[in-house]
Amino acid sequence: MGLRETAEEAYREALPALATSAVGGLFAGVVLGGMRAELRAVEGLLVLVPALLATRGSVFGSFGVRIATGLHQGIVEPRVDLGDERLRAAATAALANGVLVSLVAAVLTVTALTLLGSPVAPLPVMLGVALIASVLSGVVLTAVVLLVVFAGYRRGYDPDTFVGPVVTTTGDVAGVFFLLVAARTVLALVDTFGGGP
Repeated sequence: MGLRETAEEAYREALPALATSAVGGLFAGVVLGGMRAELRAVEGLLVLVPALLATRGSVFGSFGVRIATGLHQGIVEPRVDLGDERLRAAATAALANGVLVSLVAAVLTVTALTLLGSPVAPLPVMLGVALIASVLSGVVLTAVVLLVVFAGYRRGYDPDTFVGPVVTTTGDVAGVFFLLVAARTVLALVDTFGGGP
């Protein structure tokens, strides 16, 4: 295959994923723009947003690449098999890493804003938001990565071409959506059990 054919194939495989990524990013921006009340109620949440979204891409992008490498090497079967110990371990590690990094980001956000003298919600509130958002988005991302990588591979596409844009897009959309869900859930719990953020 010549250089031109290789470039055309890569472009053909990547273009739909990149277009979806652009649309998904706009959707995530619209959801974030609609979170004004939650951003005001949970002070410092806006500082946490980029960290949470970046960790989605990093952790689950790495997960997708690991699965793609396993497919290329023939050590992972091209189907979702929850009985596959390697696949289960990789998915569990991705979920655990995503949650752990999100909780660390929440602690660092509260610490940094406190040191700067900026208003910030109490640590339990930030941890609650980070925990709920990371677990829910992590479950969705795990499922999406597995389904997309295996489906693309079976159709003859190179998962390395599209796993990055797909993870980024899904991470942004699911991350912002579940951040909204998490913020509303934590605020409802705070209202129910007394006190304020």
